[in-house]
Amino acid sequence: MKQIFTAATVDEAKNKAAVEFGTEVQKITFTVLEEPKKGFFGKIKGEAKVEAEYEPETKVETVTEETEAVEEKAEVQEEVKAEWSDTLQKKADCAKEYILNVIKAMGIEDTEIEVTKLENGALFEIKSEEFEKLIGKKGDILDSLQYLASLVCNRIDREYFRISTDCNGFRARRKTQLEELARKIANNVKRSGRSSALEPMNPYERRIIHAAVSEIEGVTSQSKGEEPWRKVIISSTTPRKYDNRGGYKKNGGRRRNNNRRSKGFDITTSFEKDYKKPKPEDTMKDSGLYSKIEF
Repeated sequence: MKQIFTAATVDEAKNKAAVEFGTEVQKITFTVLEEPKKGFFGKIKGEAKVEAEYEPETKVETVTEETEAVEEKAEVQEEVKAEWSDTLQKKADCAKEYILNVIKAMGIEDTEIEVTKLENGALFEIKSEEFEKLIGKKGDILDSLQYLASLVCNRIDREYFRISTDCNGFRARRKTQLEELARKIANNVKRSGRSSALEPMNPYERRIIHAAVSEIEGVTSQSKGEEPWRKVIISSTTPRKYDNRGGYKKNGGRRRNNNRRSKGFDITTSFEKDYKKPKPEDTMKDSGLYSKIEF
């Protein structure tokens, strides 16, 4: 996959790509498209622009995202016993301080952050009575804190340090909610044979959907679109096929649909329906008494 990223510096743009793709900077191929230029008195003009190309180890995206979901779950639930290096500890302290400063600037007091050591990263569990303000709509504020803190701490050096944020157990609740949604949509798709598109989601939530769908026979999933409108499409492995007459084929045969293919809800008024009913005079021929009225 290819995507263009812009930032104040080339390194920040590269870190931005690493956060978006959920991998290390070293595993991404970069092409520098533009670099910031120095103007008068050393003032920096413009932004850095890089093209990032990253291909997961597996070619099928659903498998890749499912694998990443398993790895991410293991990272969150299991504390790594290996000790951090001084650099990793410095990055964790930097990220924690940044998150606390942002929360304070939001006017939220009495906040604590519990840091759990992970391999090449950390989980920052935020505890606050005003958790709704910190989580935001579907976790968007929590995601923003995670993204910004990652950019800040990874400016220390080029070694990628992965940050995960949570608040009062929101991630676990959201994961359960998404899994239930995935199962519900998948079962509807199996019954109808028609594909269904979910609302746009971030990569973390899409991986949860892919992992849940992979456990259900008869359906498959894939991500389509560009960020931030990229969404998951759930499809049946035996989709319903329509013929040119508007019916649909099933088990080698064709069952006619009286209304042909539905184009949405019927919004015809009762007056229109009554007006369109056949009338006795419509069958009279050559009478000369009635003629067709064109509207």
